[in-house]
Amino acid sequence: MKPNRHLDDATLIGYSAGALPAALAVVAAAHLERCAECRAHLRDADQIGGALLQQQRAEGPAEDARIAILARLDAEPETGQAALPPEAVDARDPDRLPRALHPWFGQSLRALRWKRVAPGVQRIRAGGIAGGDLMLLRIAPGSKLPLHSHGGSELTMILDGAYDDLLGHFGPGDVADLDGETLHQPVTSPGVPCICVAATDAPLKFSGWLARTLQPLFGF
Repeated sequence: MKPNRHLDDATLIGYSAGALPAALAVVAAAHLERCAECRAHLRDADQIGGALLQQQRAEGPAEDARIAILARLDAEPETGQAALPPEAVDARDPDRLPRALHPWFGQSLRALRWKRVAPGVQRIRAGGIAGGDLMLLRIAPGSKLPLHSHGGSELTMILDGAYDDLLGHFGPGDVADLDGETLHQPVTSPGVPCICVAATDAPLKFSGWLARTLQPLFGF
């Protein structure tokens, strides 16, 4: 998977189909609110999914498959599971969080109550979300995070500030859509803290022995 500051095609298809883990779907929806390019790609994915469903119906799927499809269409989304529809949102107010984050973190950045989990790192973890881990991170300017890869998928969207790694520069509104093959070490830009929302569906894999030793304490 090649990071490009937008959602990967596979992520968009999974979002369209309702197949993303809940935590990843929330971050995807937050990015879609503020990214016209990804919203356009999502409409394409929706059309492809609709065409495939029509093809399945025309070919007469097996009874079990037919029942599963109809059940999926009729099912009510779990609380917090389905992210809000990705509509364009006015992002000119820097204090206002994306609407998809409101059920988990409220509306205001200034109102957040952070918890220190490591030197230069504060966190708020969403409770009660099924399927993955969802958190807000506030990282001090000029901080270097431990080198790590991922046990599964990770979606990270920048809300304020910025960071750089071997994949490039990520600023407000950008999303890093990463898989288990990605090894990186974000370094936050000087000046202001980097605030981001991150979702994973498996624990991170740290490269250094010290980070691995402290990982259970930090909960990453």
